[in-house]
Amino acid sequence: MKKIILIFILSLFHIMVQAQPIEKVKIKDVLHYIDTTQQPVIINFWATWCTPCVHELSYFEREIKSVAGNKVKIILISVDYADDYPKTIAKFVQQHGYTATIWWLNETNAADFCPKIDRNWNGNIPATLMFNPITKFRKFYNRQLTALQVPMAVEEMMR
Repeated sequence: MKKIILIFILSLFHIMVQAQPIEKVKIKDVLHYIDTTQQPVIINFWATWCTPCVHELSYFEREIKSVAGNKVKIILISVDYADDYPKTIAKFVQQHGYTATIWWLNETNAADFCPKIDRNWNGNIPATLMFNPITKFRKFYNRQLTALQVPMAVEEMMR
């Protein structure tokens, strides 16, 4: 009986420790999501090797949730290299305890996919799209946001 309980506890622990799945997407999938979502969404483009991205992500989820709670969907889209998918990205996400939805953009031609998100996106990361289909709010940030700017931007999106 003790062995069964131990196996059960170890199984639960293994499930809890496993990193969340990281979905592989194309830009058409991202655009489809934006076009069909019924709730406000914040999409952040980042990479594990990008220092400003890592800095921004350290407070990104926390600041958004402090203003909007669960009313906003957060999607963190990694633009890491193909060699980093999924292990390096999953390890990074797990180490930092991110709970947002994580996608990996399986695209390499930034000149093609960037203007599809915003015509002014020059390919720099981090970059963030805030979109509210209810109010038709759409704003793109082609730069890192500070911990003070994030809640203000979310409040603007939620008006």
